[in-house]
Amino acid sequence: MNKGLNATALTIAIIGAINWGLIGIFRFDLVAFLFGDMSWLSRLVYIIVGICGLYLITFYMYLDDRNSGN
Repeated sequence: MNKGLNATALTIAIIGAINWGLIGIFRFDLVAFLFGDMSWLSRLVYIIVGICGLYLITFYMYLDDRNSGN
């Protein structure tokens, strides 16, 4: 797997998770604050975060490979 792509996807997913935490705790949407409420740019950010989340699902395939050698 591409280490750079993995790190980028993980970073973006973490940023998305922090945003969801802010929404849940403070009712503050950082993406909407920075880019506008459902502007094309904020929608693009949400789409990219979602794609990264879907990509990270593939990490489950590698969990068993790394633990089977122990």
